[in-house]
Amino acid sequence: MKFSNIRHIFFDLDHTLWDFDRNSGLAFNSIFEKHKIKVRLEEFLAIYAPINANYWKLYREDRVTQEDLRYGRLKDSFKGMKVNVSDAQIKQLSIDYIEHLPQNNYLLSGAVEILEYLQPLYKLHIITNGFKEVQHKKLESSGILKYFTTITTSEDVGVKKPNRKIFEVALNSASAKVDESIMIGDNLEADILGAKDFGMQAILYNYYKTEFSTDHHQVMEMKELTRFL
Repeated sequence: MKFSNIRHIFFDLDHTLWDFDRNSGLAFNSIFEKHKIKVRLEEFLAIYAPINANYWKLYREDRVTQEDLRYGRLKDSFKGMKVNVSDAQIKQLSIDYIEHLPQNNYLLSGAVEILEYLQPLYKLHIITNGFKEVQHKKLESSGILKYFTTITTSEDVGVKKPNRKIFEVALNSASAKVDESIMIGDNLEADILGAKDFGMQAILYNYYKTEFSTDHHQVMEMKELTRFL
């Protein structure tokens, strides 16, 4: 099916367009070398990934602060690996990680191609829960900032997806009507259910290739968006 009434497309950034896992791994590799942290990167990332995902969930729910997230995900990961790293070093690693993260800017497969396909047809926008200081750098350094008319971050608004307010602010900024707007993102709770609760259409980019209810439109690859748009 094609969405015939859509004029505005709102994208999430991390795990949707920007290859967070690959770029994050490269950032950790750099800072571990810099600080002489002796861990196997693959083992660390396997432990870190679910811990990071849980901290982001807590952050979306306003149960931890930005500082808690940045520090806690590293503290818990090193603890899980039984690697002794001092609190002072963890705090410095958390700072260095944020600085190194946007230095690598691999995009997910098909991201540029789908943006090239969509831009002549729609107004494109970003809604992200990521940190404002980092997200703008990612967009600019990866070369995709030019595709987007507006960028709305959770720090700009003071709330995070799936809160209705961030969608309201984003649509107002874009001068977009709800029934002419669609959200595309990888997170079922934040992107899809959040957008639908606000009255928007939504398409799940199933980054982790997990099984979801057929109640939701979804794609496994970015190129599949041409089925809908």
